[in-house]
Amino acid sequence: MNTVRVYIGLGANVGDARRTLAAAVHALKALPRAGLAGVSRLYVTTPVDVRDQPDFLNAVVALDVPAGPADAGGGSTGPIALLLALKSIESAFGRRERFRHGPRELDLDLLLFGDERVLVERPPEGLSHDPAKAAVTRFLEVPHPQARCRLFVLAPLCDLAPDLVPPGWNETVEQARARQAAEEGEAAARPIARWDAELGAWVDEAEPAR
Repeated sequence: MNTVRVYIGLGANVGDARRTLAAAVHALKALPRAGLAGVSRLYVTTPVDVRDQPDFLNAVVALDVPAGPADAGGGSTGPIALLLALKSIESAFGRRERFRHGPRELDLDLLLFGDERVLVERPPEGLSHDPAKAAVTRFLEVPHPQARCRLFVLAPLCDLAPDLVPPGWNETVEQARARQAAEEGEAAARPIARWDAELGAWVDEAEPAR
């Protein structure tokens, strides 16, 4: 079976966000034919765009999943199938629809799908009637269009793939992280814990490695 390395961004700032994100890692690991390839450190991050809300917790997970076509006919594999699986996990964790960039019980973003570039527009009947969301016309875009300018994505992604140059980028993930940290400030994404594979949970940075 041919596999592809994908990177998924995790975020939450409602309820017990740390417990939620740990459970989400296990849900991703349990996806059919998926293999957990890495989990970043856990970061406290400053909200962007909508500042009047609690800080987020963010992380990135690397999975090896079956390769598949990027078009809608991919069936049970490929980036669209994976995106639908991520939406299903979000729903299972009680995600509620709120205003754009607002609080989240769980947010799962497909950041990278190997070296593929994917752009799928929403059909007219799928467009939102909410004026705040009317400009969101794309069902899926990979690499994620905002990944390159969001420290809350770049910092944890850099833990897993600092030397990676994603499709369409002219810099490595580490170079993008350093550039964005200079703009937002290092304090905008602060690591607080590392993933312990044996425990299946994040442990505080001060705790000894197992």
